[in-house]
Amino acid sequence: MNHRSAVANSAADIVIVTALCFGWFILGSLQAVASGFPTHPFTDVSFFGIIASEIMLAAAALGYLHVRGHDLANLIPNPTVAGTLVGVGLFVAGSLASWALTSVFAGPLSPTQPIEQMVAHATISFAPLVGVSLVNGLYEETFLVGYLQRALEGSGVSFALGVSLLIRVLYHLYQGPIGAVSVLGFGIVLGFYYVRTKQLWPLVSAHILADLLGFSLA
Repeated sequence: MNHRSAVANSAADIVIVTALCFGWFILGSLQAVASGFPTHPFTDVSFFGIIASEIMLAAAALGYLHVRGHDLANLIPNPTVAGTLVGVGLFVAGSLASWALTSVFAGPLSPTQPIEQMVAHATISFAPLVGVSLVNGLYEETFLVGYLQRALEGSGVSFALGVSLLIRVLYHLYQGPIGAVSVLGFGIVLGFYYVRTKQLWPLVSAHILADLLGFSLA
């Protein structure tokens, strides 16, 4: 296999895995935008659906990468107490970044955002909330940052970070403009931390905490 073929196959892997993991969610978000942001409150059933979908898609993506000969060890976060504490700090920093960005755009944009209504009218039990927080935090950061951002760094750190942020925002568009901007702020903090450290667990734990508190404090 020559170098040209290897580069092409690597690009194909990136496109396939990204489309597999996030394509369906991006289409759903774009449909929500086109439909005027209909608000469907979160329920236990919808959360179980998210858990099942992400587990199946993760299994498919990991199976594909395994067949392609990729080393999956880099995609497995290493939970540690220290990493969890760093994750708490990342959560705080990400929340501040989100607040700063949304403060800039909150004026010209509608004050009532779909995500606020979806959370305010949610009927979620404790077990589904914990389950979706754990699975979603692990799923998104593993494939969005641990795989996609890392895989693209050979084309430049700025490019890799930019693409991962774009994908992150696209599949959160259903939350409305302010929600998407908030996600962008949080993602910038996580992405930059990974660039500097290549440690995935702090990102996962920060995301888990954000999902948990997002509903617990609503």
